[in-house]
Amino acid sequence: MKYKKNSIVTGKITGIKDYGMFVSLNEYYNGLIHVSEISNDFVKNIGDYGKIGEMIRVKILDIDESNYQMKLSIKDINYKINKKIRKPIVETGSGFLKLKDNLEKWIKEKNSKKG
Repeated sequence: MKYKKNSIVTGKITGIKDYGMFVSLNEYYNGLIHVSEISNDFVKNIGDYGKIGEMIRVKILDIDESNYQMKLSIKDINYKINKKIRKPIVETGSGFLKLKDNLEKWIKEKNSKKG
């Protein structure tokens, strides 16, 4: 992938230090979000803005192609990636008997959610 300055891409937080967050963008490119590029407000604890292993959006400020490193920012962008919470799928078995046994119950459940 060819990265461009000022574009917003997704990366994974790989480290947190007092001076910033390290982010991996792919198997080659890594970057640093310096503490000054985290927020317009005073940053007391960098860990409040992300955790190791978390996927976030980052803005590319500068690219060092020869070392595969970037200067990144999360200032003034919506950097959090919201994950949708999904209900677990409950197995009911297979075959037409299971369908026959559960069809009425499923219809009632569906109709009760509509009202």
